[in-house]
Amino acid sequence: MRDRPIDWPPPPAPDSRPAPPARAPGWVPPPVGWAPAPVGHHPPPMFHPVPAPPPMPPPRPTYREPHPVRPGAIAVGALATALWLLLTGLLGQDLRGYALATLASGVVAWGVAVILAWLGDRGVATGIALAMSAGWSIVTVAIATHWAATGSWPLW
Repeated sequence: MRDRPIDWPPPPAPDSRPAPPARAPGWVPPPVGWAPAPVGHHPPPMFHPVPAPPPMPPPRPTYREPHPVRPGAIAVGALATALWLLLTGLLGQDLRGYALATLASGVVAWGVAVILAWLGDRGVATGIALAMSAGWSIVTVAIATHWAATGSWPLW
């Protein structure tokens, strides 16, 4: 490629600054503005310190039931209702009397359960509701079985 001239950058200008003085081997004076470290001062760490994590938000509020439902209270309500159903069921002379007595005692028991739940004893109210539902289910099965077996509706 002799036909094309090459444009090289111009050579650098001669430095007008004087060359630094030659130093003798050995002690080198400290730079200007240098001061010894105070006593107890540690050198800066090699790595930057890890920033502190942001503060945690306040804990979420805990809402507690003022009248919690406990298993013992449910058992007491269920046992009291079972005894109530037994005593009122014994008043009936036949299936019709048993069904009507259980229906009437159930209405009274549900009323007591509503009052107890309103006043705050929700465990006993739950036990009453559970046992009363079981009692009404037993009466329903007895009536349906009698009706299926005889073809006669027992509550007339």
